[in-house]
Amino acid sequence: MSRPLTLTLSCAERPGIVHAVSSFLFEHGCDIVEHQQFDDPLRGQLFARTAFVCAEDTDADRLSAAFQVVADRFGMSYQVAGDRPERVLVMVSTLGHCLNDLVFRWRAGNLGGELVVVVSNHEDLRPMAEAAGLPFVHVPVTPGGKRGAEARLLELVDEYRVDLVVLARYMQVLSDETCSALHGRAINIHHSFLPGFKGAKPYHQAFDRGVKLVGATAHYVTADLDEGPIIEQEVIRIDHTFDPRALATVGQDAEALALSRAVRWHTEQRVLLNGHSTVVFR
Repeated sequence: MSRPLTLTLSCAERPGIVHAVSSFLFEHGCDIVEHQQFDDPLRGQLFARTAFVCAEDTDADRLSAAFQVVADRFGMSYQVAGDRPERVLVMVSTLGHCLNDLVFRWRAGNLGGELVVVVSNHEDLRPMAEAAGLPFVHVPVTPGGKRGAEARLLELVDEYRVDLVVLARYMQVLSDETCSALHGRAINIHHSFLPGFKGAKPYHQAFDRGVKLVGATAHYVTADLDEGPIIEQEVIRIDHTFDPRALATVGQDAEALALSRAVRWHTEQRVLLNGHSTVVFR
């Protein structure tokens, strides 16, 4: 038996979809090891994720080409993914808590993807990246030089054969063009005080207002700032004893948790786009 392959698909609801998928896999000598599906009655859409192993010597590309016949019959959008870990580029600025958490989970073997390079507009986190054995590329963003910096980023995506870009507290707004180039394969993390506490020192603002919940949101990057489809959110309850420094510490914990889950679920093909939302098969 080979290692598991994964088929993800979405299409309009109609009878016979699951039967067609299972019959196709049976005819190609494949054994289903996990199947999850979601029928969205409001949108009339079906979403499915099927993990399977094949007795014969096959690969994702050949199965994907063969499955096109089934997909055409039902008007499916689909992907067949192999067992190669997705290659992940991490973008950072000066805050290292998310990078540190991603590195820890990657080394422990439970991140899902393979970290391959760290890119930053500052030099601060070079020691952390290089201590983990990761290449660190400094791409400064200067006034008037943003277009060149983003062009360099996309060059690195090609150079390192990157599948997923992770903005791990990267404090720059990507242009609409770069967001489009990375559509569906770039994840951002931010504290969930937005838009209530915008601008500088959000945790000080939250302290002044006496918040009782601290949270973080991981979402896909789109041209609409911080409004991309949400993958995961983490919330931690706090009380009046938390000063701004304690709030920031709790907030960083929430950011690291939400981001690592989003990265793992994406790299395991557990996230499917559903309009401006997502379907997440945990």
